Amino acid sequence: MELIDVMLKRRSTRKFNGQPVTMGELDRILHAGLLAPTSRNRKPCNFIVVEKKETLKELSESKDHGAKLIEGADKAIVVVGDAMIADTWIEDSSIALTYMHLMASELGLGSCWVQIHLRSKDGCDSEGIVRDILKIDSHYRIVGILALGHSDDIPKAHTLDDMDKSKIHFLV
Repeated sequence: MELIDVMLKRRSTRKFNGQPVTMGELDRILHAGLLAPTSRNRKPCNFIVVEKKETLKELSESKDHGAKLIEGADKAIVVVGDAMIADTWIEDSSIALTYMHLMASELGLGSCWVQIHLRSKDGCDSEGIVRDILKIDSHYRIVGILALGHSDDIPKAHTLDDMDKSKIHFLV
């Protein structure tokens, strides 16, 4: 499959069927995250794999909207950027999340990026909530969580005709 095909196939999936993600599938997804480029090659990203159902449920309640799907996932990968290593932790974490999201699609898995940075739960900062759940230090910043699982409900792929080419501008 060509990269453009994987990009077209990548869709956010919010329903999972309970079939476990294998260690081989998880390794490939994590390897994709580790291969993601970072500013000045500082590599500030760490990946916390969550498999415990209780913890997945807690994470699903970490923000007001859009996280409930984590509870039904087989696994979740919390991407944390070490702000003491790089001030580009947002960009670096976002690229890693994207690489892993694409690899999940390549493998035929369902996945969904759940935004945590700049989100809240009942007026409390979602990053702080996730930090408390995972018991990690405050210099670790959290852009998002990638929910993973097998799914019977993956939306059909986009097509090249779906693109809004009016967003492309040439300076001549």
